[in-house]
Amino acid sequence: MSTIRELFDDWAREGRAEGMEAGHGPAARLAFQRLGLQRAGRYLDIGCGNGYTVRWAAAAAPDGHAMGVDISDEMIGRARRMSEGIPNVSFIAGAFPHVDAGAAPFDAVFSMEVLYYLPDLPAALRRIHDIMVPGGRFACVVDYYGENEASHGWPADLGVPMTLLDERGWSKAFEDAGLTVVEQSRLRLSPDAASSPWKVTHGSLMTLGARPGHGGSAEQGR
Repeated sequence: MSTIRELFDDWAREGRAEGMEAGHGPAARLAFQRLGLQRAGRYLDIGCGNGYTVRWAAAAAPDGHAMGVDISDEMIGRARRMSEGIPNVSFIAGAFPHVDAGAAPFDAVFSMEVLYYLPDLPAALRRIHDIMVPGGRFACVVDYYGENEASHGWPADLGVPMTLLDERGWSKAFEDAGLTVVEQSRLRLSPDAASSPWKVTHGSLMTLGARPGHGGSAEQGR
């Protein structure tokens, strides 16, 4: 059985980071738009891969800062190279929630196809709650979930453990961490944009949560 770090290091060396960007990008963009990131917002992508959403955030928040964390040193290396010349980005290699993402709270947090790999999901969600400003939003997108039976063989195929939750399970996990569920929806793609049939029929599961309270640039204008 591989470790998560080894798996993603291998994928980065094989050039699959850009394939993941192409495959996940359409659903990721839909979820990213739900965050309402403002010009001075602070943004964090957990499991950033080659940093594509961090670059989106840097453009959306030119007066703010966009950060990406990833357990894979190889992925972080690619993210840094692909983001050269962008002044308001940074990348940190490390395992969430233990990685040090700095003291300043975040207005928006994002994660695409990562949280179910984490060995202690409740601790990760509590940490996300704690590092957001009151009113900050967290968008979590997963393709491995209970209602998508096409995904259920992935742990055996990849040789890594994963946490399988259904829609209600993800909502409850957010609520147990103190996050209010703002929206939960399936991000379905059109047939011409989908690389697999289930992306059309089932779609990616997005759970959008918020830390209760008011304030922060992500709360402005909503």
